[in-house]
Amino acid sequence: MNNDVSRVGEGDHAVIALHGWFGSAAAWQPITRYLDGTRFSYFFPDYRGYGARRNVPGDHSIAEAAGDVLALADDLGLEVFSLVGHSMGGSVMQRVLADTPTRVRALVGISPVPASGVPFDEQTWKLFTGAERKPGNRRTIIDFTTGNRLSGTWLDATVRQSLETSDPVAFGKYLRAWAHTDFQSELDGNPVPVRVVAGAHDPALGPDTMRATFGKCYPNCEVVVFEQAGHYAVDETPIALVSAVESFLADVEVRSR
Repeated sequence: MNNDVSRVGEGDHAVIALHGWFGSAAAWQPITRYLDGTRFSYFFPDYRGYGARRNVPGDHSIAEAAGDVLALADDLGLEVFSLVGHSMGGSVMQRVLADTPTRVRALVGISPVPASGVPFDEQTWKLFTGAERKPGNRRTIIDFTTGNRLSGTWLDATVRQSLETSDPVAFGKYLRAWAHTDFQSELDGNPVPVRVVAGAHDPALGPDTMRATFGKCYPNCEVVVFEQAGHYAVDETPIALVSAVESFLADVEVRSR
């Protein structure tokens, strides 16, 4: 990563936003027009194998992605920052916290992957591993994790964006990384302020899972349930999401004074 990363805002509170498995830095576009650029500075990097870094080689692990985030923060001169992570980005942001806890002001997870990883049954694992090469599998997963209730046009567009912005080999490796990487023992009891946004229509990483993982790991964690969202609150409820993120980060600023 380098300081050519996409940026919104010039505020004093730096926020690094980490995309999910099906996303890229471009996946944050539905919310960028609503961000408070006077109070915050948002940075939207790609992982290796995604977006502007699609051809950057690597082992595509959670640790590597977290190391790249820290390298970006160093390049940008950010001594402290907050992290927002969607889905797989939730695992990455927690790895950053584990590696450098004194630099992280707060965490906001949007349907985030827990630091303990995600268990799969055999049939579901076959569906997810097949998504590396099969667009139909990607569509089925996106439809399932949003409650089988959203427009087919949106599903197709999300699949198309995923195919266009990710390297299939990297995509496959990242699945194994976020599903099987477990470092929760390094974070249990960490006092960092955490807000988790959980979509009521997300059957995989919904409210109950968030309370059983993030809620038990972090003593200062709040789980906020979005009744009109599934796994993709960035697309499904963008204005409400920005409001939930920024009200929390503003409160963190007040409490830290």
